[in-house]
Amino acid sequence: MRESTIARNYADALLALARRADDTVGWGRLIGDVAAAVERDERLFRFLEAPQIDAGQKKAVFARALADRAPRLFVLFIEKLIDNRRQMLLPAVAVEYNNLLDEASGRVHAHVTVSRDIGDAGRDSIAAQLSRSLGKEVIPHVVINPTILGGVVVRVGDTVMDGSVRRRLSTLRRQMLKGTR
Repeated sequence: MRESTIARNYADALLALARRADDTVGWGRLIGDVAAAVERDERLFRFLEAPQIDAGQKKAVFARALADRAPRLFVLFIEKLIDNRRQMLLPAVAVEYNNLLDEASGRVHAHVTVSRDIGDAGRDSIAAQLSRSLGKEVIPHVVINPTILGGVVVRVGDTVMDGSVRRRLSTLRRQMLKGTR
């Protein structure tokens, strides 16, 4: 089974626990904080990764670290990950958890490529237009890439909407070359 599928299954279980606790946002913050700590702190990463350190020690560290900061069910979830030797999937579980929350809330993330900085007003305009066309709340992640020359390229999941000047010029070139033959 692929890691992303396994992480999604754990995230689904975590979301069910968070719903039972009626705090999906808070639990999302918690799993995000734990995942960020694993990614940021090299010592923690190596500790979790080390096969010579038994699961009991790893669980004890998390239990102490989260004792007064997280609900007991959340700590038990982390301990179950460790028991199943899936602790290195914590960052992927956090990503999948947020994806599941977004799906449940009708939000979608769009990767938007533009040729130059568009500012907050441009970002808001793109988000509003995409939200209208997709029928969901769109959260744009804007990247500047001058090689597209102008226009915008939007990727939502597996769908790409290429409105770049570069693509338009390429299409025009192909049409002109077809006409000369």
